Amino acid sequence: MYKQKTVSVVIPTYNEEKTIRRVVDDFFATGVVDEVVVVDNNALGNTASEIQKTHARHIIESEHQGYGHALMRGIIEATGDLVVMVEADGTFQAKDIEKFLAYSDEFDAVLGTRTSRAAIYSGAFMPFPVRFGNWLWAKGVEVFFNGPVLTDVGCTYKLISRSVIKKIKPLFSLSKGDGQFSPELMIWLLRKNVKTIEIPVIFKERVGMSMYTGSIWKAAKLGFHMIPMIIRYRFIKL
Repeated sequence: MYKQKTVSVVIPTYNEEKTIRRVVDDFFATGVVDEVVVVDNNALGNTASEIQKTHARHIIESEHQGYGHALMRGIIEATGDLVVMVEADGTFQAKDIEKFLAYSDEFDAVLGTRTSRAAIYSGAFMPFPVRFGNWLWAKGVEVFFNGPVLTDVGCTYKLISRSVIKKIKPLFSLSKGDGQFSPELMIWLLRKNVKTIEIPVIFKERVGMSMYTGSIWKAAKLGFHMIPMIIRYRFIKL
């Protein structure tokens, strides 16, 4: 709990059997997290059994495959006044949640950014082309939707308040539920005039292979797929 507000952490998982248990335990160890909701999106290997060794709520989302579908299901399932989204692969550190909570005193949505060079640890997958692409697409969202300063279109680590969930939940049906969900969520926040700020977070080396990124080519492919989505939201009525 943080200042009389309950805190939920939502973690989508697909292939993180080596890290999911540690990630869940680390968030509970912060002392501010009331619940961790792990969304098992047809997870591979022993991921499910590792989840069951923790105190997390194990939600199975087997009908709709995709990163965005898993996150939306987790947001729906979460009960906290403040809901934090994060990866299961060990790239983020649990103690950074304190930064998000501090900013939640004044902002309804707090977005993480991994593009600050000082916060990128050795071994983390953030070569210059990927960092530049994330920055460029984020600037597009910032300009097109009159947002605050944005520098990372792909960072999962985010916090939204319960009031924000009420605003964006009706928009879930517009999403394809895939790897474009992060910028899509950012656009929803800006289109709904949610008071939003971006903060730097530590970014570490991933354990295992990513479904969406992990190579410059895969990251570039995902980035180019975002263009039609960003343009579409520039003109449709929400």
